[in-house]
Amino acid sequence: MERKRILTGDRPTGKLHLGHYVGSLANRVRLQDEYECFFIIADLHTLTTKPEKEHIEELAANVRSAVLDYLSCGIDPAKSVIYLQSAVPEVVELSLFFQNLITVPRLSRVPSLKEMAQSAHIEEMPFGLLGYPVLQAADILLPRAHLVPVGKDNVAHVEVTREIARRFNYLYGETFPIPEALVSEYGSLVGTDGNAKMSKSLNNAIFLSDDEKTVYKRVMSMYTDPKRVSADIPGTVEGNPVFQYHDAFNPNKAEVEDLKARYRAGKVGDVEVKEKLAKALNEFLDPFRERRAHYESQSGLADEVVYDGTMKMREEARKTLSIAKKAMGISAVWNRISRKAEDVKKKQAERS
Repeated sequence: MERKRILTGDRPTGKLHLGHYVGSLANRVRLQDEYECFFIIADLHTLTTKPEKEHIEELAANVRSAVLDYLSCGIDPAKSVIYLQSAVPEVVELSLFFQNLITVPRLSRVPSLKEMAQSAHIEEMPFGLLGYPVLQAADILLPRAHLVPVGKDNVAHVEVTREIARRFNYLYGETFPIPEALVSEYGSLVGTDGNAKMSKSLNNAIFLSDDEKTVYKRVMSMYTDPKRVSADIPGTVEGNPVFQYHDAFNPNKAEVEDLKARYRAGKVGDVEVKEKLAKALNEFLDPFRERRAHYESQSGLADEVVYDGTMKMREEARKTLSIAKKAMGISAVWNRISRKAEDVKKKQAERS
């Protein structure tokens, strides 16, 4: 039986962090044996908030870094297709078709777009950012994906894709599957500052490639209960970033429950709680670091992975676009014109 397909990916804006892992990467690794997986490195999407030349010049290095993070997490390029968005031109053409199937007011209601504009210090919404979910719909439907592993904040984007797929199928016949969002059980991981989700731009992230000392330093500076000025004051566990990280990454559940009980009773200091978290995080990240160092030592490996995956995706993209254009009837327009023109030229040649 043919396996169902998954599409998800990342913008190559820098190193991947723990938020990426709990939000999507863990699901990708788990599902790659069960599904046919396509993982997009969405460099065109970076242009919506970072169109400047200096940011574009950073893309190649960021793409390689993302691939190394993928491999270190356990994503296997022999099982999954890892490809570069801008090297698959069909995505732009499919996106153009989709632009006519959704309204501006509908896109304006996607909550994450305003958040993206604010974090990028953009005062007026660019056309490309407003159309971000439409290009994303083309990303998802180009490999005809059935499932999209995402963080909770991207569920609204998948819903736009579902609406576009339904509209296309209604107008032109059953062409695309209606994809489902697969949301991580942890949702978004709060940043180390406790104020927002983990993000490189906010400098509140712990990266998958951070060394032990860096992880320890970041953990020890983490935001915790601000009302707790000394260890003998009962503290709040709920909503406390340190304990959220313990729940997500510390496998010693008995230790976590003991820390929570003593924290609530004012019988443990923040230093002990954070030191045990740093230890748990470093033990969690050790295999990632080892695998990353192994793959990084193989010169050109990341480029080869992206190249091979992109060539596979190009084949799929050509198939999908051909199916979509045939369903629309738009490919017939050029076929009729070209055949007529060729007939005219043939007759002219025969007369001469």
